[in-house]
Amino acid sequence: MADKDESEKTIAEDLVVTKYKMAAEITNRTLIAVIEKCVPGASVRDVCSAGDKMILEETGKQFKKEKDLKKGIAFPTCISVNNCICHYSPLQTEPDYVLQENDVIKIDLGSHIDGFIAVVAHTLVVGASKDTKVTGRRADVVLAAHYASEAALRLVKPGNDSDKVTEAVGKIAESFKCKPIEGMLSHQLQQNTIDGEKTIIQNPNEAQRKEYEKCTFELHEVYAVDVLISTGEGVGKEMNTRVSVYKRTDDQYMLKLKASRGFFSEVTQKHGMMAFNLRDFEDQKKARMGLVECVNHKLIDPYQVLYEKNSEIVAQFKFTVLLMPTGSHKITGATVDPNLYESEHKIEDEELKKLLASSVNPSKKKKKKAPADKGKEESTPTPQATNGEPEKV
Repeated sequence: MADKDESEKTIAEDLVVTKYKMAAEITNRTLIAVIEKCVPGASVRDVCSAGDKMILEETGKQFKKEKDLKKGIAFPTCISVNNCICHYSPLQTEPDYVLQENDVIKIDLGSHIDGFIAVVAHTLVVGASKDTKVTGRRADVVLAAHYASEAALRLVKPGNDSDKVTEAVGKIAESFKCKPIEGMLSHQLQQNTIDGEKTIIQNPNEAQRKEYEKCTFELHEVYAVDVLISTGEGVGKEMNTRVSVYKRTDDQYMLKLKASRGFFSEVTQKHGMMAFNLRDFEDQKKARMGLVECVNHKLIDPYQVLYEKNSEIVAQFKFTVLLMPTGSHKITGATVDPNLYESEHKIEDEELKKLLASSVNPSKKKKKKAPADKGKEESTPTPQATNGEPEKV
């Protein structure tokens, strides 16, 4: 274990930071392209496929001379609509969903360069504009998720505990009469590891609260901070939708079936430890056959498609953040315009309002020499960062 720790590459190295940012640039560009495709009448299956294709094309252009350097999809494009919480990305053989006006959609995707992962999730309401603002529970849940993610961004910094994030997300959700999805985890990111040991839990139940080990954030760590908020009880359930997204684990087992060995070998060769969609396999029927034994013996983990109650709505924002000496650098995300949403609720807690009004990188202020430069502490914003606006809260 000591050797592994010593050899682990972190963002203390400039080249590692560069690779994270390259992956983030591709992730952000793909997110914007996917957002543009999410219009009434669009097929979720087609848009997900287009997102994955773009990630593969864009990552394929990087480090062409380094043949052994792995790159590509870190998390396949998923579009989960309304009460669907996460991981919906249907195959050709499964029922599709066609987007409609006023659908609340959650786009979730990620890419990697040399195993350095940049993931993102974004929520939008189909057809929303300044002329047709979003109101009611749709507005409540999107604003709750947006402000909760902004609070999390300001709290995920060296020295802070994960409990602070859990508490803030819960309080903000409550302000909008919403609830965080029970037991959802944000993970530390490391090279080739999308679900690192350090985690942030939201809305834990009693059993999860007992098992969960809080963590302290440290300099040069990277996190995928994931906020999922519901208008309902916040409890996810599996329905009839078949899983299409999976990921290899560290477990070992001697597979008995030839189809299973062939499938596992292809997963290892093409995807390594990254998440993948079964649509990536030429013969999906054969892949499903090989998958069964792998899942039964925990060599492959499924990303279950989860749902809230039919009448409820779920919103999600996820970003990748680098904990640098100069502050928390949010490298993935798309801009959210709170003016598109009209809610009768707002954040009343003074501490939370103060937090949301604060700069993401206050440490920059100390580096300014002249008092005249005080107002420039946010002159170099992190890519796509969106700061809380206290007058809107």
